[in-house]
Amino acid sequence: MALTPPRFHDRREAGRLLAQELQAYAGRPDVVVLALPRGGVPVAAEVAQALGAPLDVFLVRKLGVPGHEELAMGAVASGGLGVLNAEVVSGLHIPESVIRTVAAREQQELARREELYRGNRPPRDVRGRTVILVDDGLATGATMLAAIRALRQQQPARIVVAVPTASSETCEALKREADEVVCSITPEPFVAVGQWYDDFSQTTDAEVRDLLASRQA
Repeated sequence: MALTPPRFHDRREAGRLLAQELQAYAGRPDVVVLALPRGGVPVAAEVAQALGAPLDVFLVRKLGVPGHEELAMGAVASGGLGVLNAEVVSGLHIPESVIRTVAAREQQELARREELYRGNRPPRDVRGRTVILVDDGLATGATMLAAIRALRQQQPARIVVAVPTASSETCEALKREADEVVCSITPEPFVAVGQWYDDFSQTTDAEVRDLLASRQA
């Protein structure tokens, strides 16, 4: 009989355990930890503290197809970056004007959230740096994939995806996009990220702000 993988008590514990697998990056001045908010921030805060690295957020907003918002035609991300799902755009013959309208709306919401979380602090410059991109877990990995592709445009030296739990298929798929992928546990069947936490309560905006402020090293 297959053993059931361990569950995490909460995101903070998951971050501490994840950090143990990232010790090769401890104490390196070129390393920066970026969290996908909101749930990724408590995990990433523990990773950043253990590695002695600065912490910031990297926001991604899905561009939903009008009338079918659950279907992503692309995404916008921190720094005014964007990626398109060419297959969806061409397959549905979505006009460029529609893409621009949806992107402008989501970029506005993204900017609002960045100001909410970061205040007046500028985003971290990641050019030439090793970026550890953290979330609390991955199901389909669509948001993380968009984050990787957008982040590449900022020319980091290396992108390391690090999550406490994910489906094995998603981890394997992301290895084609990131320079390194660290998934602490890959339980099967996976079902959902929250299944592998005892406490998966929602991370608040205030908690995100406080954790970011505490790691402004």
